[in-house]
Amino acid sequence: MNETVPFGYCINTSTIRGQKLSLPEEIALVAEAGYQGIEPWVAELDAFVAGGGLLSDLAQQLRDGGLVVPNLIGFFEWGVDDPVRRRAGLEEARRNLDMAAQIGCSGLAAPPMGLKDATGVDLLQLAERYGELLDIGREYGVTPILEFWGVAKTLGRLGEALLVVAECGRPEACLLADVFHMYKGSGQFEGLRHLGAGTVGLVHMNDYPSEPERGAAVDADRVFPGDGIAPLGQILRALHTAGYTGMLSLELFNQSYWAQDARWVAATGLAKMKQAVDSALAR
Repeated sequence: MNETVPFGYCINTSTIRGQKLSLPEEIALVAEAGYQGIEPWVAELDAFVAGGGLLSDLAQQLRDGGLVVPNLIGFFEWGVDDPVRRRAGLEEARRNLDMAAQIGCSGLAAPPMGLKDATGVDLLQLAERYGELLDIGREYGVTPILEFWGVAKTLGRLGEALLVVAECGRPEACLLADVFHMYKGSGQFEGLRHLGAGTVGLVHMNDYPSEPERGAAVDADRVFPGDGIAPLGQILRALHTAGYTGMLSLELFNQSYWAQDARWVAATGLAKMKQAVDSALAR
């Protein structure tokens, strides 16, 4: 990235999920729209393979389209206390990591599955478990990216994720920051000032409206960057100051967008992300 374009632009396929496109169709659309990256879901890869597709063909299509895959969205219980559930979770993590490696994907989301309603969790112990997950990721050349969910009682805030990343003892440890999840978790964004260049593995970009209020807001309320009240200027300047040069991945679950033409949604989202960055970093 250069000084005028500090971030890359990516789209999470959730943004166009409602249009019911196949994964190859999504890849073609995203490349045509001018994105540099795409962030698919494990469920989509499973459906593609179940339909007779080969992951090697998918990898070739991504290369031909000039798209990188910074992250794959999967769900597995890597951090729960129950050893049986955690063992099963790590097996699913291995399956996800293998699929990520096959399509040339560099990261795998590691959200707080099984911890959403858990309280009193020892974050230092959770850091050890994240370290174990990172060790498994090394076997595949894919980095598990610690994701925090604003609705979770454990790993619901940036500060908790920072502690786990800092204490896991692995240099590749990094977190996934999401505008909406930061809003839901605390509503505060000052903590971004404590990030460093290697702390963030990916950023999910979105915005949120003034209504419904924070406690009642859900994923489906996410809107295009700039169409809500999120302090995107503050957020983007903090990321830039921290030295982050990775992807901004547009992740929305808005049903009104799902009812629109997928090409329009992708193009509009990209334009609004670029406008938000230009506005934030204007000198």
